[in-house]
Amino acid sequence: MLDQLKSLALRLEELETQLAQPETYADPEKLAKLTKEQKDLTPIVDKYRRLQAADRELAGLTDLLTDPECRDLARAEYDGVKAQRESLEEELKLLLIPKDPMDDKSVILEIRAGVGGEEAALFAASLYRMYAMHSEKQGWRIELASLSETELGGIKEISFLVEGEGAFARLKHESGVHRVQRVPETESGGRIHTSTCTVAVLPQVDEVEFHLDPADLRIDTFRASGAGGQHINKTESAIRITHLPTGTVVECQDQRSQHKNKDRAMSILRSRLYEQAVQEQEAAIAGQRRSQVGTGMRNERIRTYNFPQGRVTDHRIGLTLYKIDAVMNGDLEEIIDGLVLAERMEKQRSQ
Repeated sequence: MLDQLKSLALRLEELETQLAQPETYADPEKLAKLTKEQKDLTPIVDKYRRLQAADRELAGLTDLLTDPECRDLARAEYDGVKAQRESLEEELKLLLIPKDPMDDKSVILEIRAGVGGEEAALFAASLYRMYAMHSEKQGWRIELASLSETELGGIKEISFLVEGEGAFARLKHESGVHRVQRVPETESGGRIHTSTCTVAVLPQVDEVEFHLDPADLRIDTFRASGAGGQHINKTESAIRITHLPTGTVVECQDQRSQHKNKDRAMSILRSRLYEQAVQEQEAAIAGQRRSQVGTGMRNERIRTYNFPQGRVTDHRIGLTLYKIDAVMNGDLEEIIDGLVLAERMEKQRSQ
């Protein structure tokens, strides 16, 4: 590990030298690449330098341990620095785990009402609001792609882009079945109902990364439905794209122009097919297919939102928080941090 860290420290010095050269700024693509690499390496090298400083301090304290007059004081300080060094070493092991190449991508996030009828649709609307508020706090931009609502203001299905650096790294663990336990607005008897929604988080994939053959696509236009004003409802601006080999269908009607809807639908289709290809590859390696959202049944859950008890429980990491209002208002940092750490530790164990 120390040899690897030394190489990374030398590489960071090279990057800093290159970024100091005026000619580097003449090539925006190269500049962006170098800047990103510098940003990725800086926290690792900073911790490595702190580790080196701890080693030097421990070496000096070791000499003092043999001095009868300084032994007790030196021992206390030595133990403290050693504990700090061990902590830095563990943090570095996690930082050196190879990143998911998709982590820096923006995401396409899809929410669908599952079991529970109208209450499931109302919860889907609550989840969309939760992710929208979280994205705003992170400085990410949201762009709606398609929306199917119910008469009571619930959401049958919604697809939207979350655009921002590192969005996929932070949101990818949201994929799965979300279960809610609460008294529905439509329930007059005060009984607690259990409903579910499915969430899928897909990295936004560029055309260069995943090519779609035009011969495999059927593209239809139709009039958008729902809210949106006279223009959106009177022109055939909505787009439906069918990928014939897989039967995958994507609709996009939120944009005012047919061209924008087509671009957004193509982006969503590309991301869905990319995710399917990744899952098939993982299945070939692991011998089983990993499904992102399951069937939406109540027992296939990753997280439970229990309103009567005011708690949110993520079942994958055994984390329970008694602040459901804050979570539903987009305060997801503690949950996401726990999931990211669990992923890193799992990767560390499997190396």
